[in-house]
Amino acid sequence: VCVLFSFSRLIFGTLYPAYYSYKAVKSKDIKEYVKWMMYWIIFALFTTAETFTDIFLCWFPFYYELKIAFVAWLLSPYTKGSSLLYRKFVHPTLSSKEKEIDDCLLQAKDRSYDALVHFGKRGLNVAATAAVMAASK
Repeated sequence: VCVLFSFSRLIFGTLYPAYYSYKAVKSKDIKEYVKWMMYWIIFALFTTAETFTDIFLCWFPFYYELKIAFVAWLLSPYTKGSSLLYRKFVHPTLSSKEKEIDDCLLQAKDRSYDALVHFGKRGLNVAATAAVMAASK
């Protein structure tokens, strides 16, 4: 069942939406852009959540079948699952937390840049010391 879910998610959760996202970009249809962007945001959250839920819930009866049904529900033009979840939950949550998220991302970016510079300098110092030591021998 796990293999079937992985294959189904690859085809229906990733490749099918990717192709229709390409078609939306190609046609420059704003309505389709928005529809597929909402899908990708929800799918990214689903993929992130399932990384953790798989650890704890994989033993649950029909777990993988429920995940396949959920992906189908997200994609269905009849249920408009991804649009529904995005509009009811994700957009309001992100809108209310946007400033905090932006600040957190900015801090993380600054810290990663500082760490990169710090380790880059240390690496250069180690390399220079090794070069001097090799030259002196």
